[in-house]
Amino acid sequence: MNRGIIGLLIATMTLATSTCADVPTRPNIIYLMADDQNVGSVGCYGNTEVSTPNMDQLARDGMVFDRHYNTTSICMASRSNVFTGMYEYKTGTNFGHGNMRPDVWAKSYPVLLRESGYLTAFAGKFGIEVDNKGLCEQDFDMWGGGPGQTDYRTARNPSMAKYAKEYPHSTLSYAAFGQDVIREAVKQSKPFCLSISFKAPHRPVTPDPKFDHVYAGKSFTKPANFGREAGAHLAPQSKQGRQYPRFIEWEYDTDYDGVMAKYYQLIYAIDVALGTIRAELESQGVADNTVIIYTSDNGYICGSHGYGSKVLPMEESSRAPLMIYDPRHSSAGKQFRSNALTGNIDFAPTILELAGVPVPENVDGVSLLPLLDDPTSDVREQMAFINVFPPAPTTSLTCLTKDWKYTYWWYGDAEMKPTEELFHLAQDPFEMSNLAGDPEAAASLELMRKKYDDELERWKQQAVPYNDYVRYGTLFDRTIPVADKQFKRVRANGKENE
Repeated sequence: MNRGIIGLLIATMTLATSTCADVPTRPNIIYLMADDQNVGSVGCYGNTEVSTPNMDQLARDGMVFDRHYNTTSICMASRSNVFTGMYEYKTGTNFGHGNMRPDVWAKSYPVLLRESGYLTAFAGKFGIEVDNKGLCEQDFDMWGGGPGQTDYRTARNPSMAKYAKEYPHSTLSYAAFGQDVIREAVKQSKPFCLSISFKAPHRPVTPDPKFDHVYAGKSFTKPANFGREAGAHLAPQSKQGRQYPRFIEWEYDTDYDGVMAKYYQLIYAIDVALGTIRAELESQGVADNTVIIYTSDNGYICGSHGYGSKVLPMEESSRAPLMIYDPRHSSAGKQFRSNALTGNIDFAPTILELAGVPVPENVDGVSLLPLLDDPTSDVREQMAFINVFPPAPTTSLTCLTKDWKYTYWWYGDAEMKPTEELFHLAQDPFEMSNLAGDPEAAASLELMRKKYDDELERWKQQAVPYNDYVRYGTLFDRTIPVADKQFKRVRANGKENE
């Protein structure tokens, strides 16, 4: 062979080897999401009465986010936010509104990561459907997902039935699925993105009996804003939905200890699953290159202000735990906490940046990776919280900053008028004092009104023209009298009427 050709080949091979060596290995990514878990249920958020050793260890290893919100606090819409990085009015997806469109799903993080070469896997409650694609099983390399709410009985979840004998309760079956994904990715020498959406601690209350002993006979301290007296100052609109009667229906008023013991027991099983997955990462030798994100699709009110469930903009419903651990980062193990305002719309851009995949221009969220570099920094000044889940009176738009929360309750009828709520979260984290009518807070009220109007203008400009999102641009407008708005009014019996 000609010496010139041999030299060229050697130079080319050397360059290729050098280039490969300079390209960092893309990290594995694990996204774990509980269903209805509030920040008060985790030890690292200050509750000394719960047992969450693996979540607390993840917090010590990584970073805890103290001001993390779900921009829509209900599972279908929240999961759409997570997958796409967009606000609900751009995903067009929620109960009572409609499914996701294929063009929106095409820019979701699971699709984009798989296109870039990741092995992608999903297990648990998928939470959405995509028109003409259903649950999108074909868009994942490994599938353990299910429709609707799924079932706590593993055998009732067809895609997970093979785990039922060893793990009859679904929570631990998802850990077993996670182990299989890790092993398969190692076998194929591919980076993986594993997303698990646990059913727990969503109702019906069906904890794994193997953990009955964990909270047996224990009592729990009620939050400072517990009970109906602590909700007397809240807008009457917020009392028109199912969240208000559930304080009594779900026995927070009469059996708080018993209700919370089962709630915490459901979460304890997730904690065990998290530990199992982390142990498998170590066993397979990939722990040092695997980023773990742990959160919940929304919070849970659990009796605060005399309400139950979620959906509403109060802190217990809208906030959720968030821990991110990147073992490759210099922040690992330093027990940093971030007070930055973050949201579930931030997960897609964060995951995509971790994978080195371009972030679509349509996203509303931002990557949280800069916060790992500087926990004292911020990624935004304000954020929207949305509720368009019926009935009409409880629908509202909220604007959040690090210090303030402003909600405009637009609905009005013979019994209630449009109402404003303004809470100084920095001084009043339990939302016990509505400052909307306080003269000393007048300047802050005007500022938050302006920020609210900015969020609403984005809604008007960017809302999808389908699935009934456009009209909320009018309903949520503070400047339009309620008499000029077309909407469903609520009769005394609670039913809606045109």
